[in-house]
Amino acid sequence: MALIVHKYGGTSMGSTERIRNVAKRVAKWARAGHQMVVVPSAMSGETNRLLGLAKELASGTPNDEHNRELDMLASTGEQASSALLAIALQSEGLQAVSYAGWQVQVKTDSAFTKARIERIDDERVRADLDAGKVVVITGFQGVDDAGNITTLGRGGSDTSAVAIAAAMKANECLIYTDVDGVYTTDPRVEPDARRLATVSFEEMLEMASLGSKVLQIRSVEFAGKYKVPLRVLSSFTPWDIDINEEAKSGTLITFEEDENMEQAVVSGIAFNRDEAKISVLGVPDKPGIAYHILGAVADANIEVDVIIQNLSKDGRTDFSFTVHRNDYARAVDLLKAKVLPTLGAADIVGDTKICKVSIVGIGMRSHVGVASKMFRVLSEEGINIQMISTSEIKTSVVIDEKYMELAVRALHKAFDLDQPAA
Repeated sequence: MALIVHKYGGTSMGSTERIRNVAKRVAKWARAGHQMVVVPSAMSGETNRLLGLAKELASGTPNDEHNRELDMLASTGEQASSALLAIALQSEGLQAVSYAGWQVQVKTDSAFTKARIERIDDERVRADLDAGKVVVITGFQGVDDAGNITTLGRGGSDTSAVAIAAAMKANECLIYTDVDGVYTTDPRVEPDARRLATVSFEEMLEMASLGSKVLQIRSVEFAGKYKVPLRVLSSFTPWDIDINEEAKSGTLITFEEDENMEQAVVSGIAFNRDEAKISVLGVPDKPGIAYHILGAVADANIEVDVIIQNLSKDGRTDFSFTVHRNDYARAVDLLKAKVLPTLGAADIVGDTKICKVSIVGIGMRSHVGVASKMFRVLSEEGINIQMISTSEIKTSVVIDEKYMELAVRALHKAFDLDQPAA
């Protein structure tokens, strides 16, 4: 008997018929002798609907009081889907019980709308599993030490599922989505994208951080930290597929590089449209300038990605970095109000029509010339590179947004990602 955690996304829970199919799939696993914990997302569109209502009623700048109520509101979507799934499981003849995050308890810090999990009390869940029940736990949410309901940010149900699997030392965590695994790139951009049978944790972490929407990055971080066996697979395969076939489908995220893994120099192409570039021009080239600029941005809880400082000329330099496009206007206003007057910089300029394209692969560690090949391919397509960022297993470039799809397709072909694995 294995302890298995299933996570189902919003599209998988999008209607009563889909919830019924999820229940049948979970029941199949339970009847095969497994202890089952299920973490569902809210029904597709529900969280956006609830937050839209709040936006209609809200006024002024969001603060902790406002964000606390947003968490109270948004958490109800998962509570509804969890209760509905438990009812559907009971209709399948199983004993099932649903819990909200505050009942389990999933303890978090008090950062409303973007809380982080600190610990999980699984005693209640283990007692129910030992009694033969299927346990359904709301994703996306928890409770802080003051008893406030908190949420983990968009995509947080992935993190909930992996954290619960880690706390309970589950044999495997299966993430059911509307795609059948992790692909070499987005098939909507490159039709010849190929599904990977396996991908390393490091590669998946990079892909998630670089814009791949298959898994939330924090869920991958949890999986890596606690060595949770993780598999991404489709919830739209027939629920009555043979369980042994289903258990080997999708993409397995592995933690060991072995001879059975696909040995490609580059495993995937990731991209992110949600980037904006900010340049602070003519700042004094002296110690502490980077901190002065980015410290103010960090204090405003704005994440910075690619950073470049140009060569100094006449004691001055240009300092550029990228932020999420949603944070662009706020970051520029902040810099103009707090940084520009004290730095003596010439100007602050920006560009919201950029994107980031990245190649990722553990094979890059042992192969030279991978980055130069990437640059050559982009050059041949007439694509200018504005910024470059590298790590041991990835190279990212910032380019004009209008060239994104061309860049992805050209790189996908150049690195033979459209070819079957050897």
